Amino acid sequence: MNATPARRRPPRLGVHVTDEGVDVAVLASHATAVELCLFDGPADAPRERSITLHGPAHGVFSASVPGIRPGQRYGFRAHGPWKPEQGLRYNPAKLLVDPYARGLDGEVAYGPETYGHVVGPDLAGDPYGPADPRDSAGHVPYSVVVDTRALPGPDPAANRPWHPWSRTVVYEAHVRGLTQLHPGVPPRLRGTYAGLAHRAVIDHLLGLGVTAIELLPVHAFASEPHLVAKGLTNYWGYSTLGFFAPHAAYATRLAQDGGPAAVLDEVRAAVHTLHEAGIEVLLDVVYNHTCEGGLPGQHVAFRGLDNPLYYAHDGSVPAALADVTGTGNSLDFRRSEVTRLTLDSLRYWADVVGVDGFRFDLAVTLGRDAAGFNPHHPVLVAARTDPSLHALKLIAEPWDVGPGGWRTGQFGLPWGEWNDRFRNAARSFWLADPARAAHGLPGHRVRDLATRLSGSVDLFGHSDPPLARGPVASVNYVTAHDGFTLADLVAYDHKHNAANGEQNRDGSDDNRSWNHGLEGPVARDSPGADIVPLRRRSIRNLLATLVLAAGTPMITAGDEMGRTQRGNNNAYCQDNELSWVSWDLSTWRHDLLATARWLLTLRREHPALRTEHFYAGRPVLPGRREDLAWFDADGAPFDHARWHDPSVRTLQMVRTAAPPDVDTVLLVINGALDAVDVVLGDGHPGRWRLAWDSVWESPGDERAAAIANGLHAESGDPAVMEPLSMRVYVLES
Repeated sequence: MNATPARRRPPRLGVHVTDEGVDVAVLASHATAVELCLFDGPADAPRERSITLHGPAHGVFSASVPGIRPGQRYGFRAHGPWKPEQGLRYNPAKLLVDPYARGLDGEVAYGPETYGHVVGPDLAGDPYGPADPRDSAGHVPYSVVVDTRALPGPDPAANRPWHPWSRTVVYEAHVRGLTQLHPGVPPRLRGTYAGLAHRAVIDHLLGLGVTAIELLPVHAFASEPHLVAKGLTNYWGYSTLGFFAPHAAYATRLAQDGGPAAVLDEVRAAVHTLHEAGIEVLLDVVYNHTCEGGLPGQHVAFRGLDNPLYYAHDGSVPAALADVTGTGNSLDFRRSEVTRLTLDSLRYWADVVGVDGFRFDLAVTLGRDAAGFNPHHPVLVAARTDPSLHALKLIAEPWDVGPGGWRTGQFGLPWGEWNDRFRNAARSFWLADPARAAHGLPGHRVRDLATRLSGSVDLFGHSDPPLARGPVASVNYVTAHDGFTLADLVAYDHKHNAANGEQNRDGSDDNRSWNHGLEGPVARDSPGADIVPLRRRSIRNLLATLVLAAGTPMITAGDEMGRTQRGNNNAYCQDNELSWVSWDLSTWRHDLLATARWLLTLRREHPALRTEHFYAGRPVLPGRREDLAWFDADGAPFDHARWHDPSVRTLQMVRTAAPPDVDTVLLVINGALDAVDVVLGDGHPGRWRLAWDSVWESPGDERAAAIANGLHAESGDPAVMEPLSMRVYVLES
């Protein structure tokens, strides 16, 4: 088969179907030659054909190859110097995955064949030693030609849900884990893309009040060899192999048997169905590193094509990788070609798959240039200006593990950012501080919690022009995929990660959790059973703080139903019932779900809880209440001394929506271990209706509370706040 120079100048990277065959282009700027390898016949004994590509031109090898059709399996072999001390690691014995492949067939194996350097049976070897001569074909996935020419996004732009940030509620979920145990999802669909879009799942999301589902990585990924050696896998998927191909293992068996095009069809159909239900789809994307690990790692794609270009190096001799991600490698965003790869991938998922936004893992890495983190890095600027991306939701995890890696609040318009300060403040106030108080120790002051409840202006108010981002830039969370679940935060003082095989050394030690006196589960008939109601109240306090705060709330899947990981706070390698969402609900879990739905209903129905602008502390109209005001237990305004007094654990927050809305909400918070007498209100006359109390096991208890205490109170009326409790009052017109 003859290949001719590619018709396009410059060529598009990847393999693209034409009427005659395919156009092929691959970046390998330090290579001397690159072969396109085509595989035909049975998977266990394929025939290999090789075509030498033309080039390089600006580091790209390319050709137009007639006769190639969709479904063709292929890979690359790159020729060049093997000088690992200089960062050059070309080994044509290794079949390489196309970084731009739209589909993959097969999985990465974990034998010596997948290493570029010589390793022994234990996979140990000298990464600066000689090249390994063994052929890796059959031990790495085949790239597959997929024709996407006739695949625009599954929905016209006008048909996307387009929820404004002020009404957005994010639900972080794992494709497999969300539905693997769902009794309402047919067995053949459980754990799949199709299962995500099943009516039973959509009904749950809509009933809860979710507007956007954020999926843990669905880019094709591979597990780390050290996990495989322990019989474990990378469950979360933060180990990317290909930035364009969907992870095939999440597709139904029918789609997997149909090949990569069928897998892509299933993903697109799921996105379309979620859109029809009014739910946006956000992807957690991992552009900061790949699955190849550090220098001793595998040789399956980027390392074999252009190791000095794709990966950041520290400038030492012999060449060593610069690792700001904690994974062994970091993609080098000082390189325009890495920026191009990232943006091409984002456009593909936005335009062809039709997703509504992205959450960027370790996003600081994407903004690193020669001087460190740069909020005006080309990747970050392009993501917010590119026609395919600028209107989508962009969320940064605003840190990495490199120098100057914590950058919360520094990503600018129109980015949202995970707010770790919110997480820490909520956990400290409701859990860590009471745990210290139980031992006679002081806790944090209330001012940090107040700052987080009011939108974290200290973090997100710095913009040009000032205050332009608003509280919605703060993606508030108490839990996420990494760390304790909400139920485990109130049941464990310490992590219990033995199942991960790392002697409990992995996972964070800064959990700010509180077991309320006993570690782990407490039997109903045990002597410690009296702490269980308080544990449940603590869950409700944390959930209400999350949902009712100014900002964009993110709920971790299953937290609304009391999901537990039995104290494991780093379940990244647990693809089993420890991580999967349980839908078998006991009475208290039913009550918790009802509480979550009720709190999100309050948020949805009350504009005062959904502000788009930072508070000024001034009247919204002459003679009316301020947009935000703080009062102590006696109904007196907070002053400097109270904000700085660690003994103050009770506060009242009054929020009023600006016209044309007419809405005022009062949050009363008691973080003390004792009941507190409170004088309600803010000095203005008004009649308050009690909308929710964290003492209630379920919102259904509202009727009982009304009978016992009355649902209405006037400003200035006394009230008794139970220990560690929170109330929501609504001002009646």
